[in-house]
Amino acid sequence: MVYQIYPRSFQDSDGDGVGDLRGVLARVDHLAELGVDAVWLSPFYPSPFADGGYDISDFTGVDPRLGTVADVRALADALHARGMALLLDLVPCHTSIEHPWFREHPQRYVWADGPQNNWRAAFGGPAWSRDGRTGRWYLHSFFPEQPDLDWRRPDVVEAMQEVVRFWLGHGADGFRVDAIDRVAKHPDLLDDPPRAEPFPFPEPPDVAALDRRNSSHWIPGLAGPLGALRSAAGGAFLVGEVYRPTVELGPYLEHLDTAFVFELMFAPWRADAIAAVVGRGAGLAQPSWMLSNHDFSRIGSRVGEAQQRIAAMLLLTLPGVAFVYQGDEIGLLDGPGGDPPEDRHGRDRARHPMQWNSDPAAGFTTGTAWLAPVDPAARNVAGQTGDPASLLELHRALIRLRRTLAGEVEILEADPAGLLVYRRGETTVALNLGRAEHRVEAAGEVAVATRPGVDPGSLGPGQGVVTRGPG
Repeated sequence: MVYQIYPRSFQDSDGDGVGDLRGVLARVDHLAELGVDAVWLSPFYPSPFADGGYDISDFTGVDPRLGTVADVRALADALHARGMALLLDLVPCHTSIEHPWFREHPQRYVWADGPQNNWRAAFGGPAWSRDGRTGRWYLHSFFPEQPDLDWRRPDVVEAMQEVVRFWLGHGADGFRVDAIDRVAKHPDLLDDPPRAEPFPFPEPPDVAALDRRNSSHWIPGLAGPLGALRSAAGGAFLVGEVYRPTVELGPYLEHLDTAFVFELMFAPWRADAIAAVVGRGAGLAQPSWMLSNHDFSRIGSRVGEAQQRIAAMLLLTLPGVAFVYQGDEIGLLDGPGGDPPEDRHGRDRARHPMQWNSDPAAGFTTGTAWLAPVDPAARNVAGQTGDPASLLELHRALIRLRRTLAGEVEILEADPAGLLVYRRGETTVALNLGRAEHRVEAAGEVAVATRPGVDPGSLGPGQGVVTRGPG
């Protein structure tokens, strides 16, 4: 199980209101007690912060507000000492416009004398912007402050390989590779055609109207960049953020260890829809599953607080790699975001600080948090620790159970009205996603239930049970 940390929101060690690497180090025991196998750190690199740290101005540095390279090494050592691995965020598609390369090595980017096509940026609007200094136009798949690198150039390939080697040399065990479908674009910059079928994931209307077969996910161009990253990483773990349907992940998995199955995050919260997603993911050698992250609304806010326990049970009993976003283990919900907003795409709501205790500052900082805690009196780590009825203790129990699970998923029931039942070996998972009580045929002894005292033969709404025994 991989635990995602958004460093600015996990733990502040110096009272400036911003989480940092030493803060993460101070909370390593929480990760060990939860049962984490690996930690994924969202970007901590120097950044003007136009895109939450994903606009990087130095790939081999650390934002001084968050720490130093030595702090990364210290964190890696502390995790390794407790049997956990460290995954960093690798952002190969683009840099910050304030990265020295943009002026000192402009040839590493995609330029034109004017907008070349109808390509749209991921957050909406044209993917071309005019550089006021040179008068030329540059390509950006995301915000204008994030110019795209040209991965057809050997110097770009070599530079990014050096980034990979640098962090492996400072204790990293692998990388979550950001927006990897964006590194391969049609070399002739052809227009994207209109989309014939709706895209299954959220996109702005102008982006969703186009089939992005030329502006990203250009299959003939994938092998070079992906092969280069694999060559530099060697045997290190690589998980790809590929914002594409599962059926399109094959070319990426020729080089990466795994990729996220985004359908699980966006599927309707119905047993039949979830079963279909699980079935598609089962076709991958090693799928990666998540229900929340720093870019989208938290699972409890999307499907309701009453469904958080079965959501955890689902996530942590599927084969492959499970990713848990910080705070989901205590049921953290979306907050109001910043006022004024920190993120202009509206993602502040999923980035409020981790809540460690019931104090107004949630134990996150001794200063004023960059985003205010949401509801520390209602949900926090200290208050849930040791309580067998808490969501935190349920996560701990499920993660312990996860290590004993083996085999592929066999769907036994997927009732649109609510009941999802599946087996893995001699383990059966039954989840009631509906609004009415459902009878469940007994399948052995209870290993984990969503709450103490749940009747394994009669599950109410939001209840679930894992049982062990021959089916």
